[in-house]
Amino acid sequence: MFLPAVLSNASVNVNERLTFFGRLYGLDTNPELGMWLLFITIFILSIIVYVLGFARKIKLWQNIVIYIVMFIGCLILTFFGAFLPVAESLIVAAIVLGLYRFRLHRERKAGNIPPKQKGVR
Repeated sequence: MFLPAVLSNASVNVNERLTFFGRLYGLDTNPELGMWLLFITIFILSIIVYVLGFARKIKLWQNIVIYIVMFIGCLILTFFGAFLPVAESLIVAAIVLGLYRFRLHRERKAGNIPPKQKGVR
């Protein structure tokens, strides 16, 4: 039977493939608690990135729908986050968007950019 080289070498060290947060939360020793902690981390970071970069003033029910869909999406991202740098990428995105918002605030305060007008996007 044909087995690829990856499958024929059955001794794969899972700890080497885990991301920073996967190792931090101990996914190799306590996977249930580690996955919950990774999920909470990814969900909180997703909320931060959404608020910093994409949130607008919308109705309450629309916000509820957005956060429910984000919750479901973060469940899926958590499974990828064990071996792919999902949480780390969200941290980088939050830092970049935070710096952008900080500079935008400073420029508006200095008067170089006119303040936002209501009703104009």
